[in-house]
Amino acid sequence: MISTSTATARLRARLAAGAVMAAALGLVSCAASDGHEAAASGAASPSASRAAAGAAEQKLGAQQFDEKQLGEQAEAMLGGFGSGGAMVEAGTERVAEGIHTEPSLGRGRAYRLDLVCIGRGSARAVFTPAGTGTETGVPCDRSVVRRRITPHGPVRIDVDGVKGSTGVVAWVVREVGRAS
Repeated sequence: MISTSTATARLRARLAAGAVMAAALGLVSCAASDGHEAAASGAASPSASRAAAGAAEQKLGAQQFDEKQLGEQAEAMLGGFGSGGAMVEAGTERVAEGIHTEPSLGRGRAYRLDLVCIGRGSARAVFTPAGTGTETGVPCDRSVVRRRITPHGPVRIDVDGVKGSTGVVAWVVREVGRAS
């Protein structure tokens, strides 16, 4: 399951790739209009511009594939790691973008947040208000981290990557029963 913010981020990436391709095609077009001047001035040839644009597109495609593959792996890990409890909310995000959600949780109920990060570095999970859950680190080493959530009102969950961290973080919130 990919959340709305992930879909938006993918759309932005595709638009950026399109802009890069359009700019590259513009350079190819300009260079092709007068190849003799381009060669004399040391500018890139049309074939070199096309090759550079193709390499950029290929790199972007590989990055998107890797993120998609990592997201699928993370979701599979959470799905297979004891599904006890009714799912309330779940998603997958890039570590750099983080998770920022306000799930609909009922007072007097207990919930469990399961997180897994696949990549490099780590992330930090914070609950607002503070008494709702325990702040915790989430290593990006495929370890599943579980935290109990006991809401007394609206809850916000923020999971942010530590500077320089990369990869994908997946989460699921499950209702596990009555709060004790």
